[in-house]
Amino acid sequence: MQKKKWLTLLILFLGVIPFVGVSIVPLVNGITNSQQVAAPTASPTATVSPDNQKTKLEDEVRGYEAVLAREPNNPTALEGLVKARLGLIQGGHAQISTVIDPLEKLAKLQPDNTDYRVLLGQAQQFVNNREAAAEAYNSVLAVKPGDMKALQGMASLMIQQQRPEAALGLLDEAIKKAPQANKLQPGSVDVFAIQLLKGEVYSTQKRYPEAIAVFDQLSQENKTDYRPVVSKALILLQQGKTKEAEPLLTSAASLAPPEVKDQINQIALKAKTPASSAPAGQPTVPAAGGSATSSPSP
Repeated sequence: MQKKKWLTLLILFLGVIPFVGVSIVPLVNGITNSQQVAAPTASPTATVSPDNQKTKLEDEVRGYEAVLAREPNNPTALEGLVKARLGLIQGGHAQISTVIDPLEKLAKLQPDNTDYRVLLGQAQQFVNNREAAAEAYNSVLAVKPGDMKALQGMASLMIQQQRPEAALGLLDEAIKKAPQANKLQPGSVDVFAIQLLKGEVYSTQKRYPEAIAVFDQLSQENKTDYRPVVSKALILLQQGKTKEAEPLLTSAASLAPPEVKDQINQIALKAKTPASSAPAGQPTVPAAGGSATSSPSP
């Protein structure tokens, strides 16, 4: 069974792609509204053991592949194949590279669905095909300059390439273009989220004063949003300032929606745990936005 790091909690509730390494979480969560394709698999039971789950997913893969042998461009079968293979990837039974081909086909078949291209970029980034990843992200940003998923992906890619200034420039350009874009299509660019991501970029570079300044400004702009509060707390934890971080985590938990309150409380609990008792090989305190003092393994 794949070992889950508590760092994954940050990826889920901060909603940003980690800058050090690439998680499969965005890939797995990215396809959520697929339809079912008839495949020669057994009916799912209420509880499935890991071995049975692996067999079930392998049967699904064969079923979707059989459909695609007859209908190579069946988008529902391609989507089902991606989901089944991602299930195998989560269980450690397949590689991310196995979803690239069907994602490429989906992106071509449904060019208006930019999520497929973002997912493709994430997969290419995961296998270290950075040129292909950049092409996928840029193809989205060309038509949706404020697409947060593509901006996150492209910024994380630039960080991996040791180009933090390029990442900051990308985000500044998106912020600059936001008023016009929102005038043409109200709500199409979330400036608050882009500013939050900019703070995360500063954090990855250990430019903590600049990151904290961004998070403080965002907290003033929206006093009910937990994200800049918890992001600032994580920076303080990164610096060993646990006492200063504790009230911020308490405040963030009070502001957060129910689905993430427990996660923030877990972070607060972890922060109080002596470093000597932390599991070996895990970062004791993650940086804001999902990056850590050591790179997370997929």
